[in-house]
Amino acid sequence: MKDFVQELKWRGLLHDIMPGTEEQLAKEKTTAYIGFDPTADSLHIGSLVQIFILKHFQLAGHKPIALVGGATGMVGDPSGKSTERNLLDEETLAKNVAGVKEQIGRYIDFSDADNGAELVNNYDWMKDISLIDFVRETGKHLTVNYMMAKDSVKKRISGENTEGMSFTEFTYQLFQGYDFYHLYNTKNCKLQMGGSDQWGNITTGTELIRRKSQGKAFAITVPLVTKADGTKFGKTEGGNIWLDAKRTSPYKFYQYWLNSSDKDAEKYIKIFTFLNQGTIEKLITEHKEAPHMRLLQKAIGEEVTILTHGQEAYDNAIKASNILFGKSTSEDLKSLDEQTFLDVFSGVPQAEISRSQIENGFEIVPAFSETGFLKSNGEVRRALKENSVSVNKTKVKEDFVITANDLIADKYVLLQRGKKSYFLLKII
Repeated sequence: MKDFVQELKWRGLLHDIMPGTEEQLAKEKTTAYIGFDPTADSLHIGSLVQIFILKHFQLAGHKPIALVGGATGMVGDPSGKSTERNLLDEETLAKNVAGVKEQIGRYIDFSDADNGAELVNNYDWMKDISLIDFVRETGKHLTVNYMMAKDSVKKRISGENTEGMSFTEFTYQLFQGYDFYHLYNTKNCKLQMGGSDQWGNITTGTELIRRKSQGKAFAITVPLVTKADGTKFGKTEGGNIWLDAKRTSPYKFYQYWLNSSDKDAEKYIKIFTFLNQGTIEKLITEHKEAPHMRLLQKAIGEEVTILTHGQEAYDNAIKASNILFGKSTSEDLKSLDEQTFLDVFSGVPQAEISRSQIENGFEIVPAFSETGFLKSNGEVRRALKENSVSVNKTKVKEDFVITANDLIADKYVLLQRGKKSYFLLKII
């Protein structure tokens, strides 16, 4: 068995560890779980850290459990939050749980192997427990003083510009603690892992197990991923980077990693790939010798995009990237799906024209001037003489006519002057 804790250490993924955890992992194959909050029907890349931790745990010979919080999602985790979240209804939560389950299954082995992963939903065991039973059988084992001492509670109660904390959120650590207790008793799960903001919730579980079952359970937390420039990891101007291709296209997903700073890429290559230490150290050295080649960023982008979206989606993301930055043809453009095409040319100015104009044949000079791309027919003709006019990445002459055969995704034509000046015609 691989040394799981040492693996976390060299990857920069160990924040807190409860005494005795390493000894437990060295002694026997151990079951551990991480909880995922179904606040949306897709996880975003911030959740990849926890997914990768479960995978490393499995690769080390241990058994991982991914818990989807169908019940705790109804309560809302106050950790790291300054205000209370809106609670989701059952129908929305069920949809979110299904989406999250499907995504986790892409990364971790759920086969019948000896240490095959399991997916569980805490709603399955929480739904049948009455409030009276929960208060009597669980609540009595933890004092209010103990619960009030947790950082997630203290910060909300004593922090500035807050409305305090509702009883609903205050009980969250009890719910999460009960999950650990339940998995300890039904799955022999002795370890819970999570982000560093979860230490209080996790140790509530170990304490509940100690008091209620006289058992010994363990905890590991990993650092929250940050960016060197201080901006939030996993977010762009357009919002979250999601694992769902419908929310974030594979092209945008790949571009996020490709645009990482060198400093961040040195950290991300250890966190978001399963490459071994020797390979990563070699890549870092090669990158420093030729940073303009962006070897680290490309290696991360390749690994994590293939894991998340598959080889074909990665190949298409590379093709789409080359359309802007490398040599490509009109056939390459036409092979892109509409969303990827729009992602590649996001922010490019555009004009709408009727389908009849295209069907009748749109001459190149008015196509550039009447749509507002270039100022006049004269400017278009000068650009044509300079051989700097392209339609769908193909150089054209003054006698060129745009027809329906030139349409991308049956509704776009890409005009271009020079290397970097683009304009979209949208057919309506």
